[in-house]
Amino acid sequence: MAHVIAVAGKGGVGKTTLCGMLIQYLCEKGKGPVLAVDADANSNLNEVLGVEVDTTLGDIREEIARSEMAKENPIPAGVSKADYAERRFEDAVVEDDDFDLLVMGRTQGKGCYCFVNGLLQSQLVKYQNSYPYFVVDNEAGMEHISRGVLPSMQTAILVSDCSRRGIQAVGRIAKLIEECDMRPQQVGLIVNRAPNGELNDGIKEEIQLQGLNLVGVVPQDQTVYEYDCEGRPTSKLPDDNPVKMALRDIVTKLGL
Repeated sequence: MAHVIAVAGKGGVGKTTLCGMLIQYLCEKGKGPVLAVDADANSNLNEVLGVEVDTTLGDIREEIARSEMAKENPIPAGVSKADYAERRFEDAVVEDDDFDLLVMGRTQGKGCYCFVNGLLQSQLVKYQNSYPYFVVDNEAGMEHISRGVLPSMQTAILVSDCSRRGIQAVGRIAKLIEECDMRPQQVGLIVNRAPNGELNDGIKEEIQLQGLNLVGVVPQDQTVYEYDCEGRPTSKLPDDNPVKMALRDIVTKLGL
């Protein structure tokens, strides 16, 4: 079964950027093929990885829903809706050289994401024996953990910025993982965008109060900011970039 690496934390802390670099590093180390999973309804992992996405699970759900109401049904005669859906779900997997990307996406308009969450869950179960690694970029929050969307979780990476609120947020996620009895092999904290790559005493104190296992500190970096502003995939940063170097050390420490 795939080793599932789930990345979580509050919004805006750089989870997706670190996910992209983690996927790239695993591929460079010959650990692929990796299934990259964008489990955020507001998806942009593809931009970090530098790949185009034409179809998401949410798009397919909407397509099938519309087909039930349309005069001209796009489902071929003699093909069941379930079989047609399964074929279309395979189209949602974007293939690259060393990784594939599956994007959850969202439904249109109002309403919750329960249905697409269920679609994502079923697809992950289907693929869990086809890849050595899943890297899952979770939404900002705890829904995919609390709803049990992930089939399993061997490594949980909690990402925070240099704020007490960020550390407290991932502390709550760590407690939820324990409450949901997910039993990952390891749970590690990454503090991202640290000035000069250093933590002040207040943040160190909060990490201890939350009982978190700090596995690495990633420095604030101007080049990452520039890549993002220019729309360049941050997974393509130079190898000597301090963010990439810090992440490599973290991956080694986690034994991935």
